[in-house]
Amino acid sequence: MKKNTLSYKCQQYAMFAGVSTAAFVAVVILPFVYGLYLTFTSWDGVSKNKPFVGLSNYTATFSDTAFWQALGRTVIYSAISVILVNVVAFALAYLVTRGVKGQNFFRAGFFIPNLIGGIVLGYVWKFVFNRAFVALGTSFSIGALSTSWLATTGGAMLCLIIVSVWQYAGYMMLIYVAGFMSVPKDLIEAAQIDGCTPNQTMFHVTVPLMTSSFVQCLFLTITRCFMVYDVNLSLTKGEPFNTSVMAAMHVYNQAFTYKKYGVGQAEALILFIVCAVVGVTQVYIGKKAEVAA
Repeated sequence: MKKNTLSYKCQQYAMFAGVSTAAFVAVVILPFVYGLYLTFTSWDGVSKNKPFVGLSNYTATFSDTAFWQALGRTVIYSAISVILVNVVAFALAYLVTRGVKGQNFFRAGFFIPNLIGGIVLGYVWKFVFNRAFVALGTSFSIGALSTSWLATTGGAMLCLIIVSVWQYAGYMMLIYVAGFMSVPKDLIEAAQIDGCTPNQTMFHVTVPLMTSSFVQCLFLTITRCFMVYDVNLSLTKGEPFNTSVMAAMHVYNQAFTYKKYGVGQAEALILFIVCAVVGVTQVYIGKKAEVAA
């Protein structure tokens, strides 16, 4: 009887989730395992031979100062971008849920930047920073805009942050909009009847009930910012003097530009672990706050 029940459950699983499981294994699990194997080889990404080198790629990774500098820049960029993206997205969501005339039009407009590919987005904003802003600065004698921000070390990082906020804020706004709409109106009315000001209602009623929205948005922005590559490539290319090279770009260069595929895979694994630890920690803390709320 137990065997028949187990067989029936296996048949049900194969029928409803078999294709999805096979696709997940083929697209995610097998490449991950193969990539893990490549970290122990000195493969150049082209030849058939993959000489086994043990842990030497990890030794090279831990002694690669350029990688750790790129990872440090990625952490700083991600921290600033995550805060700004969520602040802007929350503010936009608040504005378009107040019953403003044409708010659905504004929601669509704020979301559109997320639909533009990162490569195209980088080139568009590169023109803006190099040509449009410089032309305005020259015409109106604005010193801060007279030269391209992309030509300076701090300016290139600032440009990356601005573009990331502009790209991601609209998508996160939709999640916050859903969070605002899920807050029961009865609780807000009860708070107002009890004498709460709009600010008190927002911070003591609405925000605690939107904890799940904050958890989702923070997780999505953290993972996207840590893995940024396309905008980094098209907007700055790591310039000036490789001071805007993010971790993902450094990993790509190691594997495909310098033909050090094993070292690149080892660095990619470390980047994945860092991103996973930060993301999972954030979700764990957020879920605890959600339960408490």
